[in-house]
This record gives sequence, structure tokens and C-alpha cells, in this order.
Amino acid sequence: MLDGYMAVGQEDNLHILDFMCCEDVKMEAFTGKCKVELMRDGNVYISEIPKHPRNKPIFREDNCSLSHGRNSRYYFVFSLDDDQLEQLPEKLVHQASAIAQKVIRELIKGRGYRL
Repeated sequence: MLDGYMAVGQEDNLHILDFMCCEDVKMEAFTGKCKVELMRDGNVYISEIPKHPRNKPIFREDNCSLSHGRNSRYYFVFSLDDDQLEQLPEKLVHQASAIAQKVIRELIKGRGYRL
């Protein structure tokens, strides 16, 4: 519990909440993504949003990866910059084919992909 002052405002259509502590305390610094609820009566509730777990890639190429999600689904992700649009079809086919070949080799070896 801390005593202090809170300033509530809006700048560039974004809400701003600043809290100034009136006590002499030492706390660990913290930065994170949070959910903030400002109630009509002035109460403020702040809850940290848990980090989204990322899927570890099984295979990677220059612009894509294949991973297995916690929901038992496989994900193929491909990304490319706007200025490389003309190369997209060739890179997509080439890299997807390379990953498919890696999957085929692992299936022939009899390995599963439950990583």
C-alpha cells in the first residue's frame, strides 16, 4: 500500500495515468504489458498480462519456419518485406519445398513431431 497522487489525462487520444508516491520507499523497477481499468469512482486496477508462449520452430529457412503448437496444430509461417514482392512466389515455393523435404526425411526415419 502506497500513498500518493494520481494524475489522469489524455494526450493524442491516448489515456495517461501518472502516480506520484508520497512515501520514501525502495521498490524493484518494473516494465510490462498491463490491463488498466479506470473506474467511474476513480479507483484504478492494473493487472499484468501474461506473456504469450511462443512455439519453438522445428525447422527454419530464411523467411519461414514450421512449428508445433500447444494446441496440437502445425504452423507454417512465411514473411517477406514489401520491397521483395516480385521474389515472393519463387521464395515461397523454394522454402516451403525445403521444409517439406525435411519433414519427409524425418517421417521416413520414423520420428514424430511432438516437440
